[in-house]
This record gives sequence, C-alpha cells and structure tokens, in this order.
Amino acid sequence: MTRVSVPQRGSRARALAPQAAVLGGVAAGVLVVAFGADPNEPGHYPGCPFLGLTGFYCPGCGMTRLVYALTHGHVGVAFGLNPLLFVLLPVFGYLYVRWTVTTARGLPMRSVLFKPAVAYSFVGLLIVYWIVRNLPFAHVLAP
Repeated sequence: MTRVSVPQRGSRARALAPQAAVLGGVAAGVLVVAFGADPNEPGHYPGCPFLGLTGFYCPGCGMTRLVYALTHGHVGVAFGLNPLLFVLLPVFGYLYVRWTVTTARGLPMRSVLFKPAVAYSFVGLLIVYWIVRNLPFAHVLAP
C-alpha cells in the first residue's frame, strides 16, 4: 500500500498558489467585463487582432461579450456569441476544481483529458470550429 504524505500547512498554501493566481485572474477579468463598459459598444475593449487583420472570426471571437451576457443573466445571448466556449465552460470549471482538489490532497494530477489523443482531438475541434464558423452556411456560429 502506498502512503501519501500530507503536506504541511505552509507548503500546502505554496502548492495552491497557482490555483489562487488563476482564480484571481479569472475573477478580475470577469469583474472588469461585468461592471465595465458594455463590450457590445465599439471602442471600449480591444478588438480581436485576427479579425482585424483577416476579417475572419477566430475561435475566441465573442468571448468578452459572452462573459458580459452571462454576468447579466442573458444565457441564450451568451450561447449565441460563442457556442463552443459556452459548452466548454463547465469542462474548464471541472478541470480547475479537480486540479485544486488533487493539489490540496498532495496527489499528482492524472486525467484521461491529458492524454495526447484527447489533446490532439481538442486542437482538431478548435480548428474545425474556426473554419466552419467563417463559412456562409454556418453564420449561426459567428458572434
């Protein structure tokens, strides 16, 4: 039987520092968007550089407006701005919670989601989404 050592209080806090930094950064970004200027009005936030250079939407286009819509309770609007990100938000939340819990317990992070095949599939999904959302018949995927 393998015995897992329980980290001391100070070392546990240091081990959870990356999770705290990620949570703080995400919370700060959400608060800026939620209580800042409306991103639907031009000129308040920087635009997508890829969209500006090429005229095509990237996989992240609509993300700021999605966050704004979610923080104001407009779930349907948020889904319409970036459906892929909307669907992936619970996955990201699960991965964050799992990362935090396994680190707090002093365990290594193991998940089927970190296998190369899953990572390549995710990148493939992003590329397909990127292409399809710019095609004329898929205007519903455009922000």
